[in-house]
Amino acid sequence: MTTYRHLEIRPIAGALGAEIHGIDLSRPLSDDQFDEVRTALHEHLVVFFRDQQLTPQQHIDFSSRFGELLEVPFVRALDGHPTILPVMKGKSETTRRLFGGLWHSDMSYAEEPPLGSALYGRVIPPYGGDTMWANMYRAYDALSDRLKQILDGLGAVHSAVRSYGAGGAVVNNGDPAHKMDVRTDDRAASEVVHPAVRVHPATGRKALYVNSTYTLRFDGMTQEESEPLLQFLYRHAARPEFTCRFRWAPGSLALWDNRCTQHLAMNDYDGFDREMHRTTISGDRPIAVAR
Repeated sequence: MTTYRHLEIRPIAGALGAEIHGIDLSRPLSDDQFDEVRTALHEHLVVFFRDQQLTPQQHIDFSSRFGELLEVPFVRALDGHPTILPVMKGKSETTRRLFGGLWHSDMSYAEEPPLGSALYGRVIPPYGGDTMWANMYRAYDALSDRLKQILDGLGAVHSAVRSYGAGGAVVNNGDPAHKMDVRTDDRAASEVVHPAVRVHPATGRKALYVNSTYTLRFDGMTQEESEPLLQFLYRHAARPEFTCRFRWAPGSLALWDNRCTQHLAMNDYDGFDREMHRTTISGDRPIAVAR
C-alpha cells in the first residue's frame, strides 16, 4: 500500500475504490498533490472526493490535468462547455434504459477510448442513483489459465450501434419528455477492434476489455459463435467481489480509469431529479498482450 504525504486515502471496498480527503478541487493542485491523486487512481482504479464546490470551469481545469478532454458524440453537451456531458434524468421521466444503465467502459467504441472520466454530482435524489464500478484486473486474474490463453489472442469488435444507431436503446432525438438530448447518428454503426485483454500502459497489468454495452462479437467470429463466451465474461466481470458501490451526495466527484474498470448507473430513483456533469479524458489505442 502506497504511503501518501499530501492526501488522506480511505478505501471503500476490497476490490477497488477509495475516498480522497484533504484536498479542494476548486483550487489548482500542486504538482505533488496531483502526482498523489494519479498514484491513488492507479492503485484504487476509482477515487472519490466529497463536499467539492465546483464551477463547470473548475471541473474542466481539474480533469484536464490528466489529458485533453473529449467532446462526447451523440449527446448534447452543456451549453457553453462542449467538453462537459450533462447526465440527467427528470422526476417525471421514464426510459427504456437509463443512460449508463448497463455495465460498460466509456466509449470503448472509439478508435482511441478514453483514459478516464470525472463525474460530478449536482442534483442528487434523496435515495437511489448509486453508481457501481468493477475491477477488470481482478476479473482477468480470476479466469482459468486456459481461458486466459484463449482471450489473450482474441480481438473484440466494439460499436455504438446498439445505443445510438437506429432504434438505439438510449436515443430520444430531443424528445421534450427527456432531460438529455441523445440522438441517432450514422457514425454509431462504425466498428472497431480492440484486444479482449488489454495491457494498462501505466501499470503493465492485464485487464479484461469486453462489455455488454458496446462489444458485439469477437473478431473473426460470428455473433452466434461469440455470444456464449461473451455472456459468461459479462457475468463474470460483474461478480460482487470485484465491485464497489458509491452513494452520491451533492458535491461528490468520482474519477475513474476506463482502461481497467467498468461501471453501472443504478436506475432506482423514479420520481426524483438527478443531474451529473461528466468530463471525458482522452486516451490511446488499447495495447494487446504480447504473444
